[in-house]
Amino acid sequence: MQSILQQQCEELAGRRYPLHMPGHKRRVPPAPGLSCYAFDLTEIEGADDLHDADGILADAMARTAALYGSDRCWYLVGGSTVGLLAGIRAAAPFGSEVLVARNCHKAVYHAIELGHLTAHYLVPPVVPDFGVYGSMPPAAVAAALDAHPAVACVILTSPTYEGVQSDLSAIADLCHARGVPLLVDEAHGAHYLPLARPYGWRGGAVEAGADLVVQSAHKTLPSLTQTAWLHLQGSRIDAAAVERELDVFETSSPSYPLLASLDGCTTWLQTHGDTAFAAWRQRLDRFAAAARGWRHTPVLGLGAEGQGFYDFDNGKILLRIGREGAAFLRAAGFEPEMVCGPNVLAMTSPCDDEDALDRLAEVLTRWDAGASAAPAAEALLPPPGPARCTIADALRRPACLRPLAEAVGAVAAEYVWAYPPGVPLLAPGEEVTPAFSEAVTALTAAGTALHHTGAGADGKLAVLG
Repeated sequence: MQSILQQQCEELAGRRYPLHMPGHKRRVPPAPGLSCYAFDLTEIEGADDLHDADGILADAMARTAALYGSDRCWYLVGGSTVGLLAGIRAAAPFGSEVLVARNCHKAVYHAIELGHLTAHYLVPPVVPDFGVYGSMPPAAVAAALDAHPAVACVILTSPTYEGVQSDLSAIADLCHARGVPLLVDEAHGAHYLPLARPYGWRGGAVEAGADLVVQSAHKTLPSLTQTAWLHLQGSRIDAAAVERELDVFETSSPSYPLLASLDGCTTWLQTHGDTAFAAWRQRLDRFAAAARGWRHTPVLGLGAEGQGFYDFDNGKILLRIGREGAAFLRAAGFEPEMVCGPNVLAMTSPCDDEDALDRLAEVLTRWDAGASAAPAAEALLPPPGPARCTIADALRRPACLRPLAEAVGAVAAEYVWAYPPGVPLLAPGEEVTPAFSEAVTALTAAGTALHHTGAGADGKLAVLG
């Protein structure tokens, strides 16, 4: 017997092929642990305890750590979000300073807010043809470390939501030479592990030497939604502090089906990973070969704009085809992961159907033949305005609503972002700039819904009064 919600979800799932997460792609379960009733347990005798693991869960987490080459691995049932909240709290004492990439997920900003941290932003260059962030230059990190020697840690995102990677090995060396730990949000790079190297994926943040690495197994691998890993290396961040913060931020009743799907994903990688990654690479290479013949359908990483990247994961297919192109994909039976401004993101995984990307290429070839020109890349990512106070301070002070045009020059009292990807266009405590106003206008005109976390909406913004 099915619930109404299950019926509705299954109806939606059956309409179009998923070019979005989760990575298992709703196929016949490719990994053990994706059907759950028989083992939906609690912390009974013999089942171990995620918050004090010394039995079967400890063994499972040790298997995953060995697969990735980390010193410790914690299973997360609150997504990468809980790993970021706990990891940043463990690495950065209350009220301290951090260096943080401006393209980090909103969970990073929430950790900054809760810890009353002072954030010094690292702003990656923007790729003009797509209006997305490129790789973080190591020289920029070095300069920021010199300018802010008291920071408790450095927080970066690599790969980005769109698949752009940074030179984490060089950045880790820079951080460690100054005694500063590096925390990497690798939520979209759980498939970056040693066995993937022969098939074109660089070693990930663990191999690069990052101190804490957060990965969402569910995004690109066969694991249930909400499952993630947190890896620790070295002694710059105290493992006991990480465990304490996980006890604060993660549920005290973790789901054993979710935990089992993480161990099942590990088993699948150990037994089928080589074959699956080889086939995935072949599918992606065939798609890229077709895409190079298109005249009006830009693909991130395949054109001249990719030359400024340290590296790019073409398992993410970012297309500049706008909302009309997204509608064309849906009419042809594909559901994309994201539509934001002129960009449409298709996510692939090692669990895709063998012919899925061939069919996608055929659909996009038809689109390209009928398209006159690609939509222009808008000013999607305004540079952050000057920080006038910390995020926590801004959220505690009295605020008022102003029309967007009249808010320029004031100090923001709320976050504004498009979701996905959940990267703030504006954070509390920042000065509202003309560039932000222009970006909001362009995104709204393109049909992108923007999320406000305060009272702002309908052309108004919450600012400090």
